[in-house]
Amino acid sequence: MPIPDYQSLMLPLLRFASDGNDHTTREAVEVLANEFQLTSAERNELLASGQQAIFNNRVGWANSYLKKACLLESPRRGALRITARGKQTLGDNPDRIDVRFLERFPEFIVFRDTPRSNKETAPEPVVPATEQTPEEALELAHQSLRLSLGQDILSRILTCSPTFFERLVVELLVKMGYGGSRRDAGERIGQSGDGGIDGIIKEDRLGLDTIFIQAKRWQGSVGRPEVQKFVGALQGQRAKKGVFITTSSYTAEAIDYASRIDTKVVLIDGQLLANLMMDFDVGVSVSASYIVKRIDSDYFEEGELGL
Repeated sequence: MPIPDYQSLMLPLLRFASDGNDHTTREAVEVLANEFQLTSAERNELLASGQQAIFNNRVGWANSYLKKACLLESPRRGALRITARGKQTLGDNPDRIDVRFLERFPEFIVFRDTPRSNKETAPEPVVPATEQTPEEALELAHQSLRLSLGQDILSRILTCSPTFFERLVVELLVKMGYGGSRRDAGERIGQSGDGGIDGIIKEDRLGLDTIFIQAKRWQGSVGRPEVQKFVGALQGQRAKKGVFITTSSYTAEAIDYASRIDTKVVLIDGQLLANLMMDFDVGVSVSASYIVKRIDSDYFEEGELGL
């Protein structure tokens, strides 16, 4: 089944704590994962940032909102316990507990409306209106921005000359750690008569090995014949490694062929090229930066400040 959203986890989490005992959030995650019959893959599926499991994140937000409504409390760091209000709420036998349900509690209203204290800026409430947690919404927006930027990058590349694209490729590989300095990293850029090789770059700063490059500024898919020509050029140079980079995509036959030959050929399509350019700041600049912070629970432990 799909991973439940954080609001769907509120009532099951409160029921889990109904025995009145102290429980760790780790226990809650395990019990709820079993209750919703999540597979191992679903339990381990990560947020786009790769920093946390989606299910763990959603249980955490459900726990946080129930505490803001005083249905749960924290007896100690990393633990939860039901409150008298939480027991009374369960006694009313609700069909569902979600953000709208929690609005009946004044403490939750205060929490929800806290950002609105500055009337000049009037920011959105911290409680999301959708089924996504705030972190999920932020990461989804980030992925959408990356997708749009990636499309813009490829569109701009297609308006540039083939020589510019070849130099861009070498610049990217240098940023990724190949070749040492930009000055001595690449050779034969923009020259013809190389039998399908557009550039050569050192694999490391000492030049212990070289990587041969083919750069295709195409819109149509690159097929197996083009990859075969490049492999033939590598063999003519007695080269063992090559990188084929295109602004478009590769056919299934081309990908299968590259995976079965002895010569190591890495295929980079337009989507991966754009992602690498964004990750290594080639052709892009920072417009804005946001840092997501979490509470440092250890800081608030008694005695940490030496008082």
